[in-house]
Amino acid sequence: MSKLEIRNLKVNAGDERILNGVNLQINPGEIHALMGPNGTGKSTLSETIMGNPLYEIVDGQIWLDGQDITEMSVDERARTAVFLAMQYPMEVAGISNADFIHAALNARNQGQPVAVLPFLKQLKANMEFLEINPEYADRGLNADFSGGEKKRNEILQMMMLRPEMAILDEIDSGLDIDALKIVAKGINAMRSTTFSCLMVTHYQRLLNYVVPDVVHIMMDGRIVKSGGPELATDLEKTGYAELEETLGSETSHGNSLE
Repeated sequence: MSKLEIRNLKVNAGDERILNGVNLQINPGEIHALMGPNGTGKSTLSETIMGNPLYEIVDGQIWLDGQDITEMSVDERARTAVFLAMQYPMEVAGISNADFIHAALNARNQGQPVAVLPFLKQLKANMEFLEINPEYADRGLNADFSGGEKKRNEILQMMMLRPEMAILDEIDSGLDIDALKIVAKGINAMRSTTFSCLMVTHYQRLLNYVVPDVVHIMMDGRIVKSGGPELATDLEKTGYAELEETLGSETSHGNSLE
């Protein structure tokens, strides 16, 4: 079971400060949603948790299950059971979908080969569950996949790898309602006391199908408000502008009392 703790995280991309002191805790078995306007640092947080070297941590720490992973490389984090479903999955024509997932499982298994027949059986079952054409197992990784197929393929990888901590970066973007329901079905199938998840999304509609334990709102590179699922519902009605005004008024009122 993995508990994610992010403490006062400040991150630069080049010379630009993107994250301005993020604090976040996700307990084992919890699913959290991270929402906010464009350009507020949501994807930067996702990539930083996974260890993308394009982002420089200038202050703060990332802890997983009591271990400081702030300086770990991407592959080291993946071996500690962290998984990132990318906003824009890459196409890799030279390796089949099945071989890629099998290689990832081998790497997670301390380099010991995972038996092929049980692997193929589980892969087939999960592909059927996610309504993915079985022929896609032998295609190049994401090669000639539609946007929705790429997103379902990310969920397939997650279901095969069974990470303890998953970060899903806008897994719902570009999906029609049928594809969204399938992706949500895959996420819900992972729910357990040993699985935690951070879902980055712009839209409340994903949360109709995957109900989070906690919703966070990010603005200006920090989390400004947290609450239950109703927070996303309220935000859908009022928008971010009204929240910004409310937060601005609270800050001004607080300063006037000092």
